[in-house]
Amino acid sequence: MSGPREHRFGAHGGLLWLPDGATSLLALAHGAGAGMRHAFLDAIAGALARCRVATLRFEFPYAAAGARRPDPKPVLLETVCAAVAEAARLASGLPLFAGGTSRGGRMTSQAAADGRLEGVRGIVFLGFPLHPAGKPGTVRADHLTAVGQPMLFLQGTRDALADLALLAPICEKLGPRARLHRVEGADHGFHVLRRSGRSDADVIEELATEVERFAEAQARASAPAKS
Repeated sequence: MSGPREHRFGAHGGLLWLPDGATSLLALAHGAGAGMRHAFLDAIAGALARCRVATLRFEFPYAAAGARRPDPKPVLLETVCAAVAEAARLASGLPLFAGGTSRGGRMTSQAAADGRLEGVRGIVFLGFPLHPAGKPGTVRADHLTAVGQPMLFLQGTRDALADLALLAPICEKLGPRARLHRVEGADHGFHVLRRSGRSDADVIEELATEVERFAEAQARASAPAKS
């Protein structure tokens, strides 16, 4: 199986991993503190490729420039929309999904809530950042009620940025559009303690399997929802 390759679209850079026999394509955004080449994203993209889920990782302008301060929200949203449009072009009929880690996933869902991700069949959150560490709250989830696509929340039970006692009721209120999968013992970066008896690699495989199942379920559903 070949690995990822550099992919340019417009002013943006990306990494496309298109495995043989791909059954879906996921536009995958990075979080606030790391770019598209982060070890976690490389590992999850590889695991997804083994599950025949293609990925287009893309980079926000600030990360591409080596800056630490994230771009203004409009720039982040425009970048998500541009990447999803390019992913749709590359998908060539494959079911299209979008999401990301932490802030990347949240920006994706905000673009969807604004009605800007037409053709995307589902949103994947690899650690939804519900609130800052040590400051529980739910304001960051307010826009989720406006997201028309099904959503998959992959959340570690030790995630300091998402108190599951707060997130679980939100997912329940969203009804069948939302599915919450708890990753036992994982933190926000999906690391697990050695005493858990599992490795980070085990967690990566669990995440990829859940994304594959979600993608397959949505591919069997009706035509893509219009956000």
